[in-house]
Amino acid sequence: MIRKLPESTENVLGFEVDGKVTLEQELELIAMVEAALDTHGKVSVLVILDEKASWGIEAGYKDLKWAMKHVKSFHRIAVVSDRKIWEWFVAIDSPFAKMLGIGEKHFDMANLNKAWEWVRE
Repeated sequence: MIRKLPESTENVLGFEVDGKVTLEQELELIAMVEAALDTHGKVSVLVILDEKASWGIEAGYKDLKWAMKHVKSFHRIAVVSDRKIWEWFVAIDSPFAKMLGIGEKHFDMANLNKAWEWVRE
């Protein structure tokens, strides 16, 4: 399940992912981000990933395909999770994001407030 966080603003979006993301949920997420992009052109995103966060094959493919098409539309991406796999993923991905002008950082759950501060800069 994907839930939009109440701390979200028009161009800084926060989401919490709990469990496995379906294609339908991914399409809803994309629609929310596209609505913000229509108004602002660029957005920053904070994503909280719980212990069971994962994507189904269709949802993951759609996410990747959409993200590659809209890569220039992101300013910052904060990934918040206590799972090491997400920390490693961000460590691998962030140099590529930086080359494209995107800031990307991982934060532990204990640093959620710092993540919000950073993503809002």
